[in-house]
Amino acid sequence: MQLNKLNVSQDSAAEPGVLDLIREYSVDSGRAAQYLNRQLEKAKALEPVLHAFEYLPQTLEVASSGPMAGVPMAVKDIISTFDMPTTNGSAMFRDHIPANDAWVVRRLRDLGGTVFGKTVLTEFAWRHPGATVNPWNPKHTPGGSSSGSAASVAAGLVPLAFGTQTLGSTVRPAAFNGVVGLKPSYGAIPRVGVHHLSPSLDHIGFFARQVDDVAYALSQFVGTSDLDLHGRPLPPFHVPIDNGLTSLEKPRIAVMRLAQWSRAEPEQQKLFEDTVKKLRAAGAILKDIDYPEMDRDGWQSTTTILACEASVIFDSYIAAQPDKISDAMKQLVESGKSMSAYDYLAAKRFRDKQHIEYPKLVSDFDIVLTLPALGEAPEGLDYTGDAEYCAPWTLLGVPAIALPAGFGKNGLPLGIQVVGKYREDLRMLRAAKWIEKVLDFQPGTPALAASL
Repeated sequence: MQLNKLNVSQDSAAEPGVLDLIREYSVDSGRAAQYLNRQLEKAKALEPVLHAFEYLPQTLEVASSGPMAGVPMAVKDIISTFDMPTTNGSAMFRDHIPANDAWVVRRLRDLGGTVFGKTVLTEFAWRHPGATVNPWNPKHTPGGSSSGSAASVAAGLVPLAFGTQTLGSTVRPAAFNGVVGLKPSYGAIPRVGVHHLSPSLDHIGFFARQVDDVAYALSQFVGTSDLDLHGRPLPPFHVPIDNGLTSLEKPRIAVMRLAQWSRAEPEQQKLFEDTVKKLRAAGAILKDIDYPEMDRDGWQSTTTILACEASVIFDSYIAAQPDKISDAMKQLVESGKSMSAYDYLAAKRFRDKQHIEYPKLVSDFDIVLTLPALGEAPEGLDYTGDAEYCAPWTLLGVPAIALPAGFGKNGLPLGIQVVGKYREDLRMLRAAKWIEKVLDFQPGTPALAASL
């Protein structure tokens, strides 16, 4: 099947968002069960092609109450569920069913939401990919590591999905699939019951189709747990069900192209420059700024922290069952083991220094505007894409969000990335909603899914 931007359904209203469903069910709760099981049948019909789910239940039940009653949410399969397998994308955990839900899954159930199924990911959220394809063109990657979560939202199977990000595993696949992907501030959501890749970098995030929907999700899932020592709660905020967030009009925007700009595809560069022009014409104040320290040392520092921490976590797995661990993970562990304590502490010191320097750099601005990736999703399923445009913000632990903004030469989605200041997630989301309104871009539903 040939899929491109001319072969899509542009009726975005056919795929309700989270707030749409909550409004609908407040009037007619009886429709929730019909909707859930219709979506489940669509997912099962599409699964032989899309491969977004590691596990789908036979039926779905609707909670009788709660602010998210009747809302289905896909759960990345690195997040524990007591009643469904949690494979972590690994042959080692193929039949593993945890004793307890992860913190976020328990919270979802308490809110009345429904666990729709478990989505495919790369092995332990690292580079060895699963079977998920990009719904815009099955010959291309959906990105990773949150492959199935991004693809399931793009295909209109669920309005909301959990992802995680250690380098770029929420923002990048969101851009590749034409959906919204939010990585909140580090520590905003407890990671209890989520298998770590690098505890200093791991974040929990969300995929949806609109900024309001990921904002609402964040407002419901922020919290702390004594079992997650890195937690730091966000200031509480409310997202009205009727009309969502109040947008931050005409924000002050720092435009960061970063050193990777020369490697970005021409179509991605053009889309970014066109976005800058549109936002300026709409009244935003934009100024180009550089971040030379991050350009010089950010990637090396980030990957050093990741490799060192991953080597401690996964070395025993390799020793116990080497035949069930990918070469990609073995290489990561060997890389981490070859580094010295000096290397690790120097990388952490760089990060700590940037926690001080970054707020100074962007003190005159509400948000940063940059790229989420180098361009369209690469062809083939073995490589999930470059994370260098996402890693700086993961290292800093600041909030970041990908917004769909156009299509590339192959008919695959392109996006932009909006970055905020630490624990100022609400301000970033309000600015992102304003940008979403100005761009007025709806990618539609890929024909792969719209035909069902």
